[in-house]
Amino acid sequence: MQPRPRVVIVGAGFAGVFALRELAGAACDVLIIDRGNAHAFLPLLYQVATSAVESEHIAAPVRGIIRNMGPRAANLDFCMAEVRGVDFDQRLVLAEGQDGVSLSLPYDYLLLAPGSVTNTFGVPGADEHAFSLKTLEEAVRLRNHILRCFEAAAWTPDEDARQHRLCFVVVGGGPTGVELAGAMAELMAGALARDFPRLGLASPCVTLLEAGDGLLPGFPEGLRVYARRKLEALGVDVRLGAAVARVTPGGALLTDGGAHLAATVVWTAGVKGEPVAARLGLAVAANGQALARATLQSEAHPEVFLAGDICRAEHQGRPLPMFAPPAIQEGRHAAQGILRLLRGREPAAFRYRDKGMMATIGKKAAVVRLGRVSFTGLAAWLLWLAVHLAYLIGFRNRLFVLANWAVDYFWSERCVRLISRRNPLA
Repeated sequence: MQPRPRVVIVGAGFAGVFALRELAGAACDVLIIDRGNAHAFLPLLYQVATSAVESEHIAAPVRGIIRNMGPRAANLDFCMAEVRGVDFDQRLVLAEGQDGVSLSLPYDYLLLAPGSVTNTFGVPGADEHAFSLKTLEEAVRLRNHILRCFEAAAWTPDEDARQHRLCFVVVGGGPTGVELAGAMAELMAGALARDFPRLGLASPCVTLLEAGDGLLPGFPEGLRVYARRKLEALGVDVRLGAAVARVTPGGALLTDGGAHLAATVVWTAGVKGEPVAARLGLAVAANGQALARATLQSEAHPEVFLAGDICRAEHQGRPLPMFAPPAIQEGRHAAQGILRLLRGREPAAFRYRDKGMMATIGKKAAVVRLGRVSFTGLAAWLLWLAVHLAYLIGFRNRLFVLANWAVDYFWSERCVRLISRRNPLA
């Protein structure tokens, strides 16, 4: 009896999980590999960092995702391992499993979707002294740090040193930077101002630095102006044309000679493709994304597909942003391409469906673009809530996140103001 084709998916992010769903019940055996055992809903990492939701409520175990697919999941399996390499000639994924066990995992078709990492663009000190926000562990680490800054400031007698601990700089005016800065300002002016009355917090000390001439690049101009106005209303000091030259333990130095002193610098200014693509010898762009055919197949290895942040796909002649919506569509399309090959057909070219863009600035304030239609305010904020709840995996997760949002909305109370000792990065 001829063995069933074997498909290996590397990465349990949006692209990997949605590809897995597409391949459930197909006439092939599918193995998904990830260094962790859970799929994390990365668009809500900033809410973990700002005490709005717990990290466990925006993550779902991969094995649980598989089990919940029911009988269709009989052909699916999971391996928690770190991918070290790929033998393209022998079609083997080389990985390191638990306790250092070496694994050689055979495949007939391979989907690489390991995601992205923070891109500091070689700015001196950024890797060493700035916080990043790409993983659950990093989000919890930042939350711990913010809360510790307030606990330390409460007992710091020197006024200058106390004020320094309470100043925060966010680098990057894209969706993550805008959402994080707004959430930090609300946290400090709300729950933390009540928790630390002796500090006399009149307004939050949050500065948002953006090297370009406006926030939210790629959004319509009206939405960009609205976002800046709303952030400033929350007390955020928005600085445009502020390119960071160096990050130090005491703050951020700008290319124009200016300086912003702060105990905390958070880097949200960019991401790049996971370095595994370059290590595997694949052709990559300057930002680390692997080059692919229009079908999302690797140029050199047609049995290898690419999806998500590691894949350089284009829409209307421009590279797609490294966001969740493109990753979801690419993951599904790559899986469909594999199914077409299994049926003896050629994969189709990928066509991105632009469903719009959105970002939230704070309570009852968001910006949304749907096609040519743009709107702001409460309606945009409610749509943002609905979309994020819809894509969050697991009924329990949706329930807990919705409950936390309700508490924050009605009582301005952040429910997770906990300094966790479980986080190894803290």
